[in-house]
Amino acid sequence: MPPASPSSSPGAPASKGFPEPTGAAAAGTTGTAVLDERVEAPLVLDTEPPRTLRFRDHFALWMNLGVSLIGFSTAATVLGAQGSELSLAAAVTAIVTGTAVGTAMLGVAALIGARTGAPAMANLRGLFGTRLSYLPTVLNIVQCIGWGVFELLTISAGAQTVAHTTGYRWLFVLLAGALTTALTIWPLGAIAVLRRFVAGAVAVAMVYFTVQLGRQGVPDPGAGNWHGFLGATDAMIAVSISFVPMAADYTRHSRTARSAFWGSFSGYTLAQVWCYVLGLMALLQSGGDPSRIFDSFLGVWAGWLFLLVLVLRETDQSFANVYSTAMSIQNLLPKVDRRVLSGGIGVLTTVLALQIDKFTDTYSNFLGLIGSVFVPLLAVLAVDYFFGAGRHGWDLSERAPSRWLMLLPWLLGFVVYQFIAPTAVAGWWTDFWTSAQEALHFTPQEWTSASLFAFLVPALATWALTPLTRRTGTPEQRA
Repeated sequence: MPPASPSSSPGAPASKGFPEPTGAAAAGTTGTAVLDERVEAPLVLDTEPPRTLRFRDHFALWMNLGVSLIGFSTAATVLGAQGSELSLAAAVTAIVTGTAVGTAMLGVAALIGARTGAPAMANLRGLFGTRLSYLPTVLNIVQCIGWGVFELLTISAGAQTVAHTTGYRWLFVLLAGALTTALTIWPLGAIAVLRRFVAGAVAVAMVYFTVQLGRQGVPDPGAGNWHGFLGATDAMIAVSISFVPMAADYTRHSRTARSAFWGSFSGYTLAQVWCYVLGLMALLQSGGDPSRIFDSFLGVWAGWLFLLVLVLRETDQSFANVYSTAMSIQNLLPKVDRRVLSGGIGVLTTVLALQIDKFTDTYSNFLGLIGSVFVPLLAVLAVDYFFGAGRHGWDLSERAPSRWLMLLPWLLGFVVYQFIAPTAVAGWWTDFWTSAQEALHFTPQEWTSASLFAFLVPALATWALTPLTRRTGTPEQRA
């Protein structure tokens, strides 16, 4: 199997294990040929991915992913607890800053996927070796299934809100699950639909709600208060980074690495900032009660219609989680047809959503724990790709040798994250890290951002290890 050449990066190293891109992607140009949009994603892992996605496709996909019903309802995490809310200016600044930083990290993961042509978890073969890449792959499978179930429950709850009913939850879950599964069978077709139809409808709905809520005025509950600003910024970074483990599943189809980076960065940044600012406006007009946030949307004229648009487009979130679960499983089972995997995962998430009445805080915290794994993982991935072994080419084949040393900075970053901000998955887990803080006389301060420190520390550690790891490229390059 020939080594793959990175798209839009003529001088970059080759990576063994994925076929060489052809046409515009291989040349590193935007190209003028009309591509057949009926071409779909490969059925098995080691097939060359079609390079059909341009900047506008990436922008539309990530703009849609950046708008979320969950984002509206979790705007309260940025504002802070009642009685100590951030000022409106501080909250908006935290949203913009945290989103920009986190989405820049997302863009790096997107760029790497565009260069290698490999899905997100298959790229970890180059970082850890094939067998060791199974560890983060399994974690990502659990995470994506969990969030896939959460999204189906969110869609169902949103549909019930629009319909002014507390019944028929099962019907809404089934319909959302069926639509989600269909989208995952034709992923590139789904992205085309998002670009042509959905993105425009979402933009119209967002503009409408922004104008209508803005006309009513927005109170400032914490005028002048900036205490807790970095904590709010950290929360926004974490939201953006949550898409890092799946970015390459889509940008592997990019015609150029440049369009993959800027399309994901600009589309997601614009949408998430807009989504959370609009969520803040609705939250403050509902008296600061997150459970009543959609009352603000329904309170404007024809609000139910535009909210319905946002509920229907929420299926792109469940689509992304289900499809990325299938892509992750293909790292373990590379010869299994992705359509079979996508269909099976779609059915599984639907069945689980039917069995769960609501998304419990315990499981949400558990998924947050898994999410904290991927902040340091991105740091190790990026540094090794651009400054370490990746400069000489990664081995992405099924025989990629294990690189045990790369586990060290990843583990170090996870420890730093939990030491600064322990995830409340269980009492004993929180007690352990609290005891560690007390033993080291450490008290988290407003400037101690868990996401940023958990990124910077493993990044520096990986960079320090590059003299020991730089000569672990492809077999041909090691010869």
